[in-house]
Amino acid sequence: MAGLQIDSVSPGSIADGLEVSAGDRLLSVNGRPLRDLIDYSYYTASEEELLLEVEKPDGELWELEVEREAGESLGLTFPAPLPARCANNCVFCFVHQLPKGLRKPLYVKDEDYRLSFLNGNYVTLANLKASALKRIIEQRLSPLYISVHATNPVLREHLLGTHGIPPILGQLEQLAAARITMHTQVVLCPGLNDGEELQRTVSELAALYPAVQSLAVVPLGLTAHRQKLPLLTAVDADYAREFISVWQPKAAVLRKKLCAPFLFLADELFLKAGVPFPALKEYGDFPQIENGVGMVPLFLKEATQLLRTVRPMGPFRATAITGVSSFGFVRDFLAQLSQMSGIEVTPRAVENRLFGPSITVSGLIAGRDIAASLAGYDAGSCLLIPDVMLKEGEMVFLDDVSLAELEEWVGCPVVVFDSTPKGCYHALRSFGKTVLR
Repeated sequence: MAGLQIDSVSPGSIADGLEVSAGDRLLSVNGRPLRDLIDYSYYTASEEELLLEVEKPDGELWELEVEREAGESLGLTFPAPLPARCANNCVFCFVHQLPKGLRKPLYVKDEDYRLSFLNGNYVTLANLKASALKRIIEQRLSPLYISVHATNPVLREHLLGTHGIPPILGQLEQLAAARITMHTQVVLCPGLNDGEELQRTVSELAALYPAVQSLAVVPLGLTAHRQKLPLLTAVDADYAREFISVWQPKAAVLRKKLCAPFLFLADELFLKAGVPFPALKEYGDFPQIENGVGMVPLFLKEATQLLRTVRPMGPFRATAITGVSSFGFVRDFLAQLSQMSGIEVTPRAVENRLFGPSITVSGLIAGRDIAASLAGYDAGSCLLIPDVMLKEGEMVFLDDVSLAELEEWVGCPVVVFDSTPKGCYHALRSFGKTVLR
């Protein structure tokens, strides 16, 4: 269907004044048809005079002339674009390792350069059409987030489980020539893309700096549901320690050579290895934080700052849910918070039964696993749940368990908090005001 359906109109906005309504379709801007949200943003970014073609639900067409201040919003919002499906068959694909019975959207593999630009989703570019590459360059869709995994074309085809794809270096060079900023990642598969192959990948990507701004190395995730899938080796504690001992010095050499942080090792590697994190300054402006790089060091810094401001609030008792990998530093923070606030906050590490015990991050914990870990346990006055465990906007867990269901199972209120030290503290303060009246 042509154009974009309007999701909402801000009251008092330009569009509201023109009697544009939710449910209308915006067909074109200055005669240029709209394919998606990116076209809308691009065509309305700077021009002060606009001609909008709008289709009403009954099919009536309106032409609306707009004069505005430079950059003034029209007040329109649109649904996010439906993602293009991924045609790869990656040997480490997490979607292929999901158990049955989860909600259907979790089984969808997306591979959409538009969502890379809009949301920071990682894409391989393996199936990128020439027209899409042309559009990225023409519309300056930057930055992009790109899964490289290996620059060796033969190895990359093996990792992606596909053949006849364009060499990634050629694509990156085209984007670099067009001054498109890129953040890249390697999913580390021991015995496949580490060692000399990783050295090649790092060297060839670093040669494209500053267009390629960063490279994150993140360990593959292996669930307990890998039946009939390629045999892969997990990243264990010994491997992680050895890997860090080799690659952290190399990251330092690159940082000095490029005069900026470039190569980043995922937090999970340091947690598995049980070794100290790099200094906070080595993360620069945290370009890969959404990829699990620098979250823990930033948490520790924020915890130190927050603890200087904590005031007595208690007494009451609460339980905070965390993943196995984050238990240590969460426990230390909560012990100090409890001492200073008077609230007894106990961390509870939940083993992942849904995906298997090798999956230890907090964001992949299911509601039923939380309930099982608390069976016969008195959680206190409330149960604290970090928001990363819930689907954004719907407040349900991966297994579709709702907060209301979890409350019924555990027998106390469930309090969701922003997954930061400050978020935890403020949630406790707010809850404390209700129980300590």
